[in-house]
Amino acid sequence: MTEASVAPADALAYVRERGLGALADKMGIEILEFNVERAVATMPVEGNTQPIMLLHGGAYVVLGESLGSMHANLVAPEGYVAVGVDINATHTGSATSGLVTGVCTPVHTGRSIAVHEIVVSDERGRRCSTVRITNHYKKLKA
Repeated sequence: MTEASVAPADALAYVRERGLGALADKMGIEILEFNVERAVATMPVEGNTQPIMLLHGGAYVVLGESLGSMHANLVAPEGYVAVGVDINATHTGSATSGLVTGVCTPVHTGRSIAVHEIVVSDERGRRCSTVRITNHYKKLKA
């Protein structure tokens, strides 16, 4: 079963069962919501910091790519898998404790590419990073 064949109502259960991968597990990423409209997850600051105790910029990117790639696969055309081809992040704040929350929404989902924006906010609701990922849809081999 590919992500594209998952019924939208079963998407959250499916992604929780499948997981987001070993890196996301190590970083403590937890899925809260996963459906056709959006994907939401949290990640702890603790354990994901740079030496001056701010959330590492790469941690924002891991959260964004984990959400964007999985969501792109959920909405992929039948028989295709989403593979990342571009990602960028603009950090506008610094989380220092607690959890950050990433909210992933599709900007474009077409026949060959998907573009998602992931807004990562701290517990006060302050935007800390905006991540944009582009995934290419690659045909699965039979």
